[in-house]
Amino acid sequence: MSRLPKLIVILGPTASGKTEMALKLARKFDGEIVSADSRQIYRGMDVGTGKIEADKRGLQRGFAQIIARGISHYLIDVVNPNEEFTVAQYKKMALAAIRNILKRGKIPFLVGGTGLYIQAVVDNLVIPVVPPNKKLREKFEKELKAAKESGIRNQESEVLEKWYKKLLKLDPEAIHVVDPKNPRRIIRALEVCLATHQPFSRLRQKGKPLFDVLQIGIAMPREKLYKRIDRRVDWMIKNGLIEETKELLKRYDSTLPSMSGIGYKEIGEFLNQKPKTKNQKHKLLNEKIQEIKWRTHAYARRQMTWFRKDKRIKWMKSFKTVEKEIAKWLNY
Repeated sequence: MSRLPKLIVILGPTASGKTEMALKLARKFDGEIVSADSRQIYRGMDVGTGKIEADKRGLQRGFAQIIARGISHYLIDVVNPNEEFTVAQYKKMALAAIRNILKRGKIPFLVGGTGLYIQAVVDNLVIPVVPPNKKLREKFEKELKAAKESGIRNQESEVLEKWYKKLLKLDPEAIHVVDPKNPRRIIRALEVCLATHQPFSRLRQKGKPLFDVLQIGIAMPREKLYKRIDRRVDWMIKNGLIEETKELLKRYDSTLPSMSGIGYKEIGEFLNQKPKTKNQKHKLLNEKIQEIKWRTHAYARRQMTWFRKDKRIKWMKSFKTVEKEIAKWLNY
């Protein structure tokens, strides 16, 4: 039997119900939640990231904390949308939060859908500390901005593809670890390759395990998941995604990696186009909403592709099954 401290991971694709399940489990087993979501780290990006509404905000022994439905959450609202935040930073902060939870005799739940964040903690990845390459980023963002302003269909995708091919020339194995649709991950991998003169894919080595980990994945048929995604997108539109994006664009450049995230990118394009008639406006908005849904479907598929590589994950459908598995594992 492992003497390492215990850590429970609740993971799955977007809209699979991780948040609700984790809340129930945290109440049942006297736990606290550490977020593993690369979008919810940004302040002010609430509706479009499906962020849980905070009842209270504050500090817990120096750790930024939100209380939501009576449960403490960490690693939410960590940086502003224009600030850099690396996987190495995430790992450091997540480990500190988990140890803080354990020190107070509670059970830490690592909850989210960002596979690399989860792996960084579970496998204690040794991540190279490489500062951002400002010149490279400026060139990248300039090309993305020009593509966006050109009005030519698929121009942004072509720019991303061009830069992704640059990465694969330096590191062919990056195809297995870097999402070709994620500008932030592409530029970060390129920075690491150029700074270290080594393939990005080989630099993230597993370290000595820090925790005895139980990883539970939320299993759901694809069609049911897509319907849940579509309902959530509709909810976001009704509950202020357009207004939230409008406010963010007053403060932040649309080419920032955070602002190119699903939902914000499409609504930003809608706000930028300014259709002349109500009918045109309505039609354009509906097109952008459908784009958000399709992009989110694709994102969910990529998440599942990542998670399926890890055979340690136990896939379960119901809360009762998960509850029994955790109780047995904890000798509860």
